[in-house]
Amino acid sequence: MASSAASSFSTLEHVRQPGHPVLVRCPARLSLDDACAWLASAAPALRSGLDEHGSLYLRGLPVATTQDFARVRDVLLHERAQYQEKATPRSSFGNDVFSSTDLPAAQPIRLHNENSYTMNFPGILLFCALVPPAVGGATPVADCRAVLRNLPEDLAGRFRAQGWRLNRTYNENISLNWETAFSTSSRQEVERYCASNHISWVWREDGTLSTSQQRSAVITHPRTGEESWFNHVAFWNEHALDPDVHEVLVDEFGPSGLPFNTTFGDGTPLSAADFAALDAAYRAAFTRETWQLGDILVVDNILAAHGREPFEGERRIAVAMGEPTDLADCRPARPIATFAS
Repeated sequence: MASSAASSFSTLEHVRQPGHPVLVRCPARLSLDDACAWLASAAPALRSGLDEHGSLYLRGLPVATTQDFARVRDVLLHERAQYQEKATPRSSFGNDVFSSTDLPAAQPIRLHNENSYTMNFPGILLFCALVPPAVGGATPVADCRAVLRNLPEDLAGRFRAQGWRLNRTYNENISLNWETAFSTSSRQEVERYCASNHISWVWREDGTLSTSQQRSAVITHPRTGEESWFNHVAFWNEHALDPDVHEVLVDEFGPSGLPFNTTFGDGTPLSAADFAALDAAYRAAFTRETWQLGDILVVDNILAAHGREPFEGERRIAVAMGEPTDLADCRPARPIATFAS
């Protein structure tokens, strides 16, 4: 999405209500060709709005199929981004359009930044409602600049100094296996990827893989120059698990065998109070909008986190990723050169 100093988001019809993301009303009764032309002309203003708000809902576009969504994607995104180090199951709809996630409908998904644990991640995410759920199923968003401001100063300072650590165990019985996560059946390819991406690894006797990687918890947006909370710390922390599920997993696989867990950058576990403070910071910045057919949610992946509410009935939300961004270009608070590998 292009940016221009002369572009003004105020020229677009939009609504901002407390507790809701900013909603842009697109011109009514356009053909898909005309809608794509309008999006191209409005792109600088949309980029300006995205810089300000972190996410935008586009309502009123004539989008009904994955093919329609792909056409809109190609107008809004200059370059497609790939899904690396896969963590959740997705279905491919073709042409680099995927399901948002295939996790069970009753399972909520906490707010997070897509691929925050990789060295290169999508800068922009697009979500599209092809079948809006009958009950629930919103894709909430939160401004990560606000999340950072909401954190207790001592906790934010600790994460600035240390970063965060992600520990994963790839076990197909409880998560994705390493072949799916890394899109290869070659251990050598996995090791080469890990070595070049500052990831340590251990092959276990049962054939499973365990990895650990340290990343910055706070980064700077390469265009706006603003600091943002950017990570999966709360999303994958063991305190986020239902206590009964946590107990079963630890009994079966041991404390180090959890499919995901996060710590401070030095390996120190988060306390229950640390996790509660993170959770409260997200909740204070939480916004949601009920999906309508054809809605498109545009998310700046650095400036905003996204999640998913539980839902009932059919729900088909397509996703596309674009504008790949290198962590090195985001002035991470924890320099990359000091990450363990």
